[in-house]
Amino acid sequence: MIELTAPLWIWSGESASWHFVTVPENLSGEIRAHSLLNRGGFGSVRVEATINDVTWRTSVFPQKSGGYILPVKAQVRREAGIIANDLVHLVLELL
Repeated sequence: MIELTAPLWIWSGESASWHFVTVPENLSGEIRAHSLLNRGGFGSVRVEATINDVTWRTSVFPQKSGGYILPVKAQVRREAGIIANDLVHLVLELL
């Protein structure tokens, strides 16, 4: 299990915006080790994520910096009562 508190941030592309939480490199060793046997497309790793008692299954994606990013979809943000730039407490379970 990986636990952290980090800001929810927005990345905007040409046609849409996405919200993410970054898992920093110093907390990513367990994900990296797990990914050696369970890696998906784009190096993704399946996880069960929890923010504010809202739990869902998704994937984290590697960053060039060595960390991972967790996408947080609109439904989760609404249910968790969070918006961009909020500090969120995140719990990740590797699947």
